[in-house]
Amino acid sequence: MKLSEHYSLGELTKTKHVTPDGNIPSRVVIENLRRLCENWLEELRRVWNEPIIINSGYRSPAVNKLAGGSNTSNHLTGCAVDIRCVGKEQMIRYAAILLDIADDTKQDFDELLLEQHGSTCWLHFAVRPKDNRRRIEFLKV
Repeated sequence: MKLSEHYSLGELTKTKHVTPDGNIPSRVVIENLRRLCENWLEELRRVWNEPIIINSGYRSPAVNKLAGGSNTSNHLTGCAVDIRCVGKEQMIRYAAILLDIADDTKQDFDELLLEQHGSTCWLHFAVRPKDNRRRIEFLKV
């Protein structure tokens, strides 16, 4: 199933964790993922002018637990993605583009976290479910 021009449901639900629930999202989660893709990821891809690789999108409660995620993770609602980055510079550039998108479109986001574990870098980006207040959290490496 296509969520937007360049992103599929399979891409936003892939996981290395095998769980009995199969990491299958609800209709509400699919709509959250679609909104995230259409309003943010497609524009990031357009500006960056290269494919954007998603490490993690939706996580069922079982997958989220195995991944070490928080019980309140935006991944549980389909409102968060972890974007693969090749080094800190790319991570910072992605973050700047997403901030520009927020400014240009007057859209709210919830989290923009620059994360690193060893030499692996990724950008965690989240929006709130439709009609839910934003928190706007930043975390630098």
